[in-house]
Amino acid sequence: MKKLHLFDSVKKEKVVFQPIKDNDVKVYVCGPTVYDDAHLGHARSAIAFDLLHRVLKANNYNVTMTKNFTDIDDKIIKKMNETNNSLEEITNHYINSYKKDMNSLNILENTLEPKATQNLDVMIDMINNLQTKDIAYNTSDGVYFDTSKDENYGTISHRASDENSQARVEVNDEKRNQKDFALWKFQKEPNEVAYEAPFGKGRPGWHIECSAMIDKHLAYKNSEYAIDIHGGGADLLFPHHENEAAQTRCSSNQHLAKYWMHNGFVNIDGEKMSKSLGNSFFLKDVLKSYAGEVVRFYLLSAHYRANFNFNEEDLISSKKRLDKLYRVKKRVYALGKSVVNKEFKEELMNALNDDLNTAKAISIIDEMITKANDTLTNEPKNKNFKKELVANLEFIEEILGVATLDAYEYFQFGISPEQKQNIEALIKKRVEAKQNKQFDEADNIREELQQLGISIMDTVNGVVWEKL
Repeated sequence: MKKLHLFDSVKKEKVVFQPIKDNDVKVYVCGPTVYDDAHLGHARSAIAFDLLHRVLKANNYNVTMTKNFTDIDDKIIKKMNETNNSLEEITNHYINSYKKDMNSLNILENTLEPKATQNLDVMIDMINNLQTKDIAYNTSDGVYFDTSKDENYGTISHRASDENSQARVEVNDEKRNQKDFALWKFQKEPNEVAYEAPFGKGRPGWHIECSAMIDKHLAYKNSEYAIDIHGGGADLLFPHHENEAAQTRCSSNQHLAKYWMHNGFVNIDGEKMSKSLGNSFFLKDVLKSYAGEVVRFYLLSAHYRANFNFNEEDLISSKKRLDKLYRVKKRVYALGKSVVNKEFKEELMNALNDDLNTAKAISIIDEMITKANDTLTNEPKNKNFKKELVANLEFIEEILGVATLDAYEYFQFGISPEQKQNIEALIKKRVEAKQNKQFDEADNIREELQQLGISIMDTVNGVVWEKL
């Protein structure tokens, strides 16, 4: 099996992955600011780094997967003013909403999920440290990081010297340099959410929370690098990740991460997803019409670094591709498993170890489906093949997070609990009719189910059904 290669955003090339320490891997992924429901951009990032998590585990690494929640921010304060709800009410609601959506996408549990408001102590300590070194300084509205004191500023994004790239950095005449960014924002209004700190009552800037939480929860203290992998969306490379790296370098004399990874944008009908364009829509709305696995499989179909053009036509085509996988799963329903086919596993792992090449991995699965259907048709009594196929399917579940559902339940998506209850009652009535040799009645019930758009199959494991 080939060694794991990952594309490093800083080096701008694929490199062989070598963890800092033995088989342990520490990963930090920038999570959501919890003031609204998750959108497709959140889904894309979550799936990309969930795939990384699964591939690292399949390569026998012990993974500490960390994703933070930004639960104090201007957008959250604005939401508080709009709704008259407390910070905790808003952030807890959207954290729970986010987790529910991620669960629908089969995202593995994170090892750690730190919140900004629960880690203020370490942020304040880091800012104090930077002030002591005269790398942080006060203005009338907050504490700022002096980028001129960091000779390596700009080495993460390679964009810091480009004036056009400064658009996201606030203009402030009191700053020593316009590239300088806020570490701490002083309280503006008496009733505004704020926290006590030696340098003034206020709240942390966005960038400081990640550097501080990595230092507190993950960092190797006597190492050149604090953690193995830092990830997030491509839009975070500058200024967010650039600023994080600068804070850590100047505070602890460490490089923040050995490897940097970024996923591409989600575009809708060819335009970058943006609320200002009015074409950003929530994941929860997509999940009303399509199963989470369908959305996951669709987003996996393109390489994680590529920009993704989301449209319903392609989503439907992708679903048909996933349907084929489930139809194979139906053909070996309720059978035991043996051992995954060695060649299939190696081929799939080689694709994924090549910087998570999901397009190639899915094409390998397509070939397996074609061969499996041929063998199942031509050699219906080949039990060894069937058990190996079950093992292959379980490996696909493990490594890609798809085909995890019951083979028949997958085809029941969109049927309400009330409809299911009615269908199950009709099936039970039909079984009783057959037992009583009332075959005409049984046929009538089958016809009634068909009119409801339901297909039933009598198997050795009982009656199973699906939506036509």
